[in-house]
Amino acid sequence: MLSWEYPPSSAGGIAAHVEGLARAEVRAGHDVVMITRRAPGTAADTVVDGTRVLRVESEMPWLPGQRVAATASANHSFVAASSLLGDWRPDVIHGHDWEVAWASDVLGTLHAVPIVTTFHGTERGRHGGHLPAGDAADINSIEWWQAFRSRRVIASTRVMAREIVAGFELDPDHVRRVPGGIDPTWWATIGPDEPAGAARGRLVLSWGRVQYEKGFQVLARAIGALRQRVPGLECMIVGRGSYLPELQSQIDIAGVGNVIQVPGYVADDDLRTLIHCAGCVVIPSLYEPFGVVALEALAGGAPLIVADTGGLAELVGGTGSALLFEPGNGAELANCIERVLNDPELADEMVRRGRELLQATYTFDAIAARTVAVYHEAIESWS
Repeated sequence: MLSWEYPPSSAGGIAAHVEGLARAEVRAGHDVVMITRRAPGTAADTVVDGTRVLRVESEMPWLPGQRVAATASANHSFVAASSLLGDWRPDVIHGHDWEVAWASDVLGTLHAVPIVTTFHGTERGRHGGHLPAGDAADINSIEWWQAFRSRRVIASTRVMAREIVAGFELDPDHVRRVPGGIDPTWWATIGPDEPAGAARGRLVLSWGRVQYEKGFQVLARAIGALRQRVPGLECMIVGRGSYLPELQSQIDIAGVGNVIQVPGYVADDDLRTLIHCAGCVVIPSLYEPFGVVALEALAGGAPLIVADTGGLAELVGGTGSALLFEPGNGAELANCIERVLNDPELADEMVRRGRELLQATYTFDAIAARTVAVYHEAIESWS
């Protein structure tokens, strides 16, 4: 398995999914090797929860501002790391997103085994169906090539599957839908410094990579509309990303800098505690192919409010586990937040339904079983 995103070099939804999937495949008796980027302070070759993890240097400072070229160059290190495996040989190569396309293809060729690719999003989707010139157009071309080089492609939602089929002109039978997963037990566990049974407060919590398409600016507008309507209102937006300076400017312009905290990165243990005490979690994405943060919120027992878009709508729409609002509509989001914070019975019912949804569909063991079934399809079609 190859992934640009893997803890602790990153802590976003892709990283959480890849780590959880690898652990579950190991629990099911499979031999998993992960090749990923190396974070400071981590070993180049180690075993983590049964997964052998090879971490490679990915920084290419001699290619400043050239994202595609630097990523392609780093893929040489991914391939070179496989030399540490000696006589070990894979049965399948599983790549996650375009950043590992070249290494996945080379390793598949070297070992004469099929490639399976999971697209956690597409560049066309991230730009609302349009592709500006430059990196976005180049990455779309890489994704197109990667999809055709893969024996099977995995998408997390039906929306994402349709996007891949239409965008890359793939045979629909080439694509399989496997949702993202979650470890409900970990997210529900009360931390050692956390009071058990604490009542939910008036904290509105949101987190993720701070990019425009994540819609945190919509949440900032909603908080601005609510500050006089909801006494004691607090908001925290957790995460890092290139849009952070612009988001902070919008918070300041809206005059809610004393209500909204933007602390940057928060460790998972601390994030879990925040979820447990939040009055609600908001995921205001303008584009979201899946939205593992929604699963994390449900597993942590928080009332959930999400934008009615893409994978989020498919994940929780019609389940009673969340309230949905029109993407980009700050006024409608404000009404949803006010409703949840002022109606404890509604909030409790949403939490109960969310717990049932997770157990039925989104545990990592269930996700791993479906993923391994795709591996077998790819292997059988290859031989």
